[in-house]
Amino acid sequence: MAEPMQVLSDHLTKVGITLLAEDEAAKADLIIAIGGDGTMLYASSRARDANAPILGINRGRLGFLADVTPDEMISSVDHVLRGDYTTDSRLLLQARLLSRSGEEQTAFALNDVVLQRSETGRMVDFETRISGRYVNTHSGDGLIVATPTGSTAYALSCGGPIIEPQLDAIVVVPVCPHTLTDRPIVVSANQSIEVRLIERDDTKAEITVDGLSMGSIRPDDKLLICAANNRVTLVHPPGYDFYEILRSKLFWGRDSRKRDT
Repeated sequence: MAEPMQVLSDHLTKVGITLLAEDEAAKADLIIAIGGDGTMLYASSRARDANAPILGINRGRLGFLADVTPDEMISSVDHVLRGDYTTDSRLLLQARLLSRSGEEQTAFALNDVVLQRSETGRMVDFETRISGRYVNTHSGDGLIVATPTGSTAYALSCGGPIIEPQLDAIVVVPVCPHTLTDRPIVVSANQSIEVRLIERDDTKAEITVDGLSMGSIRPDDKLLICAANNRVTLVHPPGYDFYEILRSKLFWGRDSRKRDT
């Protein structure tokens, strides 16, 4: 059986669509990502630069971003080409890691920005501020700052809430907090979040953005996270239903007491 990529490529060529190489993404009118959520996250970086929408074909496992199955791929693409689709604008985060020396690194996240301990079995201690206001001093394995899109990713596994994708909100989720009252907080997307590492013996931590390392963070550094100026647009064929995806992926609406015989 032919791979979905080849099947799609042949179909698009047949109906007169020009296909572009990856390094020509800036010229694209539509980006089609075939894979799981990791592929969609990679495609989002290309889409942000190209200002092009993304259609996701799901070949992953649990993924929430790519909602078209391989069996529906050709019909869904044809719907989109005919203009029969809906769009979904997704919030992006901008992460800035500022060092004491004045150096700055910037990255963008569709899912999340994560502070996590590294190379040590000890907890990390860190402080958070929201729009300049002190929030808490945390001890634990780290912190997740996630978009509504990322609320169904790592943040969900750490007890964070599911946020409807159209909400302009950011969720701040402690990872394995030492204090059980250290709970997730949902804040407006127009607020900025500041994270500083507190120096302790053997303190080592790093920052990841959509699963990719941004580098180490030191006690003298400052991590600033806010909503980015631009967004990523997802394209959905007819029948898209966010809650149907939740039911399918999380097995909602099923009676666990019933067993197949």
